[in-house]
Amino acid sequence: MRRFFRFCAGILSAGTLSLLGLTAHYQAVLPDHYYTVVGEQLYINTKFSVSVEQNSGQTVREAASLSIPNQSVCLKLFGLIPIKDVRVEQVEEAVLVPCGTPFGVKLFTDGVMVVAIDNIDTATGLVNPARDAGLRIGDIILSINGEKMRSNDTVAAAVRQGGPLKVAVKRGDEQLELTIHPAQSKIDGHHKIGVWVRDSSAGIGTMTFYDPQSHLYGGLGHPICDVDTKQILPVRSGEIVNVNINGVSKGISGTPGELRGSFIGGRSIGDVQLNAQTGIFGTLYSGLDSGHSPVPIALKQQIHTGPATIYTTIDGRQPKEYAVNIDKIDYSEDHLTQNMIISVTDEELLAATGGIVQGMSGSPILQDGKIVGAVTHVFVNEPEKGYGIFIENMYKFSKSLERE
Repeated sequence: MRRFFRFCAGILSAGTLSLLGLTAHYQAVLPDHYYTVVGEQLYINTKFSVSVEQNSGQTVREAASLSIPNQSVCLKLFGLIPIKDVRVEQVEEAVLVPCGTPFGVKLFTDGVMVVAIDNIDTATGLVNPARDAGLRIGDIILSINGEKMRSNDTVAAAVRQGGPLKVAVKRGDEQLELTIHPAQSKIDGHHKIGVWVRDSSAGIGTMTFYDPQSHLYGGLGHPICDVDTKQILPVRSGEIVNVNINGVSKGISGTPGELRGSFIGGRSIGDVQLNAQTGIFGTLYSGLDSGHSPVPIALKQQIHTGPATIYTTIDGRQPKEYAVNIDKIDYSEDHLTQNMIISVTDEELLAATGGIVQGMSGSPILQDGKIVGAVTHVFVNEPEKGYGIFIENMYKFSKSLERE
């Protein structure tokens, strides 16, 4: 009998540890903040039963709706074990036009970015005034001696006047002022500080959505970064233009594929106001004919694993719908852009591209009649798979432009 009790105690102990582990798992993976559409239900899409309890003590099961907007609620495992307190904010339902349309981006930076530091050959030997003054790769030069730096040419002209130079620099969220003493090159006689800078970028991507009410759009699902420093380029101004896709480099394991296209027409179709972690955003000058009707957006807790589709363009300008599968969903708030893992299941798309290729970033993902997110990155060694971002994360950044 004593042995039986020890056996039962061991089972209880193992069960307790399992519950603690499950609770800790959900504490880590479930977000701290949820949006719900006014009048709709808050549903926590998990493998095990998670319920919601309001501050009043009233338990709101998975299929019930919250009665109080913008409140703190407690998530409970099996309706009994507290997991964490989360914030729930009710919002009006958003309706967007999914695109999948290719577009070209021309971006001009706010200041100029230092992309390389190189020594200067002078009469007394190799020197580097920029490095000696504390300038680093990735710094943004905002002004020199009070004059705003808008291009590579303005930097070169300011430096050639000689020094000392009072240089205003942005480094991350910090702003610095450095004093740099240019050196005279023995090769051409010009004053130099020993840096390479970049003032613009251009490329091709895919538009995710546009808002028929505000005419705001979102695209890419990830930022435009400098090719050398990998840092997000700060936007001074920019424009988007029409693009025609005229070729595909098929992706294979170890080598990502690529859409090849060309800018068409000299007229811009919109501006670029924001280059953020979740994509690029701005205003369309005229309505975009994507061939699709407006659909509601899905909030993150409404998305589930299983079949879905993407709109993307691999030839010409007209997007087509292709089958994919949402394999995994990450509800944690550690990443803004790697929220889903998707795999291409459409035989036509696999035959043409090998799966996901560069240039498809921003292709909208749809499920259950709603836009749920966008393609962001390809898995280099598994080109049929890639990451997707929640549309909720992109839409929030686009709405910030309305408030400015």
